[in-house]
Amino acid sequence: MTTPFEPVLLKRLGKPDSVTLASYRRDGGYQALAKALAMPRTRVIDIVRESGLRGRGGAGFPCGVKWGFLPEDHSGPIYLCVNGDESEPGTFNNRILLEEDPHQVLEGIIIGSYATRAQVAYLYLRYEYGRSYRVLESAIAELYDAGLLGKNILGSEYSLDIYLHRGAGAYICGEETGLIESLEGKRAWPRIKPPFPAVEGAFRKPTVINNVETLACVTHILARGADWFKTMGVPKDPANPRDLGSYGPKLYCVSGHVEKPGLFELPLGITARELIDHHAGGVWKGRQAKAVVPGGISMGFLSASELDTPLDFAGPGRVGCLGLGTAALIVIDDQTSMVDVLYNTCRFFAHESCGQCTPCREGTAWSTKILERIRAGHGQLRDLDLLMEIAQSMGTIPGTTICGLADGAAWPMKNALTKFRADFEDHIQSGKKSSTRTLVGAH
Repeated sequence: MTTPFEPVLLKRLGKPDSVTLASYRRDGGYQALAKALAMPRTRVIDIVRESGLRGRGGAGFPCGVKWGFLPEDHSGPIYLCVNGDESEPGTFNNRILLEEDPHQVLEGIIIGSYATRAQVAYLYLRYEYGRSYRVLESAIAELYDAGLLGKNILGSEYSLDIYLHRGAGAYICGEETGLIESLEGKRAWPRIKPPFPAVEGAFRKPTVINNVETLACVTHILARGADWFKTMGVPKDPANPRDLGSYGPKLYCVSGHVEKPGLFELPLGITARELIDHHAGGVWKGRQAKAVVPGGISMGFLSASELDTPLDFAGPGRVGCLGLGTAALIVIDDQTSMVDVLYNTCRFFAHESCGQCTPCREGTAWSTKILERIRAGHGQLRDLDLLMEIAQSMGTIPGTTICGLADGAAWPMKNALTKFRADFEDHIQSGKKSSTRTLVGAH
């Protein structure tokens, strides 16, 4: 039996006029902001740090620690950039928050801006999110009219402006320095670090970049306290000093071969099996799962024997995945070829590589070409070793690229070739030709 859980982030979904300021205020909206403005901004940072909130955008870096990296003696301006690009395949948790309950996110943005001394916040939004843009535009206008944005918010000495900025539809803009370059009107090539954005970010000024879901959590942490937030999730492992714990609620996206795809809010640490079987209705058509992407395709694959892996910040890494990522599960049934799945994955990354780093540019392109040959029935067993060599030669982890896109491209290759090698060998030895049907995880 699953443990009952009361949604927090998705609590207001389905309410009439959930996107309006009036509706949000009836449910206690902006009381957390008033509470934050009544205390020193350093206390707000301390509360977020004490909560153990880790970034929900993929990296899982502690939010309060990131805010504390800003130089205290800088004369400003300081910027807050909100990453609403959300272009990881299979991921749609930010879109739902922005379209159905925008003020929850905007309150978190204002609190985060106050804590970090930012007087300008940029909400960088994926261009394809047309409805999100319209909803946010209206919500921000409401805040200015109500005195919740602009000069002297809620009668305080704090002032803030929020600007919506639409991206140009590139996956690389999800990387924080690529986002900053795009925001500045330039080609979205990630920057070499250091300097890190906290020292030199947007317009060469100190900048914090936070994810949409992360800032929505900030709203509830200020409203209910750090101790409340830590009642959910997975505590630190006392035997591992590097384990930071996985606290709070998490939005899990489930798509692919399931009966009930959707967005589910649950505590961090739920297993992939429980999420699929008890919340997403199980694998479709009475079939079994062959593989599951645990958090967007850049994280790699869980095999059928690994479905009891907890979906927290540490769990997927224990079974060879890159991490939890965006917690966007894509379920692949036992009648799907992993050759097709990996080809579709590699094709995506080859298309989205910015081309700045040779190992990523050439590695993603050549892996796609090799898989095209395998799918056409002309593959050789030595191609599998070549694919693995390519995967192990690109990324920030071997130190050959500027950003992590190459790691995200390499990890599915490593996982698929290690955990499902028999699929690839059978395909090559039988001389099969893949069908041209739409592949799972298509973006």
